[in-house]
Amino acid sequence: MKIFVTRMIPQPGLDMLTKEYTVDINPSDRVLSKDEIITGLKGKDGLLCLLTDPIDKDVITAEPKLKMIASYAVGYDNIDVATATKQGIPVSNTPGVLTETTAELAWALLFSVSRRIVEADRFTRSGQFKGWAPMLMLGQDVSQKTLGVIGTGRIGTAFALKSKGFNMNVLYTDEQP
Repeated sequence: MKIFVTRMIPQPGLDMLTKEYTVDINPSDRVLSKDEIITGLKGKDGLLCLLTDPIDKDVITAEPKLKMIASYAVGYDNIDVATATKQGIPVSNTPGVLTETTAELAWALLFSVSRRIVEADRFTRSGQFKGWAPMLMLGQDVSQKTLGVIGTGRIGTAFALKSKGFNMNVLYTDEQP
């Protein structure tokens, strides 16, 4: 089986693919045009694409040997799933793969704001820091505060669960009761 990969992926994934399949990888670190994807797909059985790749009807029907489209992303809005389905080509994605990662990033942003990290970094780098002062860049604790979460899907739930370690009260809202 021959697979076209539209952009470089982490080495462990690449190793798994090359162990079992013949893999052709786009060597440039940029989004390919639709025509470039069609050219790369010639003679291939599988396509591993990213969320930035336009996988429309033209791409899907360009290679008659195409048997599988795998999206290296949670989302698949960039893929014409209806056309793939009509052609009998399964489409896969990676749901949940970034749930914890995204929840952790949200916490990093929360800490950055509550502790004024970016502001303090800029203050220090600009030469304004002259020494410790009791109120300088004090920031706010997150422990024992109330955390509001809008949307409790996979990511919102993971984000909220991490608040337990800070003994926070969690308020949330979601489309689904």
